[in-house]
Amino acid sequence: MTLLQLDRDVPRMDLREEHFRIHGHPEDLTLFLRYLPPTAPATGTPQAVLYVHGATFPSALSVAHRFDGHSWRDELAGAGFHVWGMDFHGFGNSDPYPEMAEPAGRHAALGRAGAGSRQVEQAVRFIRDQQRVPRISIIAHSWGTIAAGLFAGRCPDLVERLVFFGPITWRQRNAEPATYPAWRCVSLEDQWRRFTEDVPQGEPAVLSRRHCEQWGGLYLDTDPESRTRSPVSVKVPSGPLQDIAAARAGELAYDPGLIRAPVAILRGEWDSLVTDVDARWLYDALRASPIRRDVKVSRATHLMHLEESRYQLYREAACFLLGDGMPH
Repeated sequence: MTLLQLDRDVPRMDLREEHFRIHGHPEDLTLFLRYLPPTAPATGTPQAVLYVHGATFPSALSVAHRFDGHSWRDELAGAGFHVWGMDFHGFGNSDPYPEMAEPAGRHAALGRAGAGSRQVEQAVRFIRDQQRVPRISIIAHSWGTIAAGLFAGRCPDLVERLVFFGPITWRQRNAEPATYPAWRCVSLEDQWRRFTEDVPQGEPAVLSRRHCEQWGGLYLDTDPESRTRSPVSVKVPSGPLQDIAAARAGELAYDPGLIRAPVAILRGEWDSLVTDVDARWLYDALRASPIRRDVKVSRATHLMHLEESRYQLYREAACFLLGDGMPH
């Protein structure tokens, strides 16, 4: 996979961080990758892990975001991993789709799972060559599990292990899915609603207002035009939302039965998008996976990687990625 350039224009979030731009999908667009080396010596073969974000915010606001000075990728680097994050087209520092400059109603939803899976493949092949390892592990969130699952089914030889947290799964059709335009705008109020709507009444908040305000300002910074809109909001492709609607209407974009790597399903106790029935369906559908794990994280919602229970998530993910779980 060809490296287009080392990106020195995007501010680094850590002095050891490196940025790369590679061919995306389509190839005339560039994908942005961020890399953090391990801070602890690895035991055995070096391990690389790629973080694949969900439908509304990029790698800088998820795996790399530091709450009180510490991020998930800091945790992974401390466990000996080479940690990579990618931004899908239309998010963060990757090129947007050109159609995002046009009225949203002029095109169908952009950035659906087929294109997303090809972007994941571009990133994985590049990382594999950079790290000189045969396979890469992937941590994917929400809609990102659809793109990563489609990639893993197409390219099983490139995948070491998969952690799907808050995965979107198949549900039986009970109505026609909504149809979305090319792109949409997500406001801070939209995000705050997502942070709070699944917390049961009477339970303390799982994300502090202080943390949310800090995160929210950085979220608006990912779109140079965010503060020119009313309400202030970030423009993102609608493809992920279209894929989620399709999955909820019986049309999941990938077949979990094609995945041959070990898979961990990690989900929040209060995640309305991933019920016990959803998790059970996915667990059973991963019939070719040699190791499957289903873990429910207490006091957590769909955005558990940003909440007070995030360290439960960190530990469960690292434990699964580090352990082979097979007799020798």
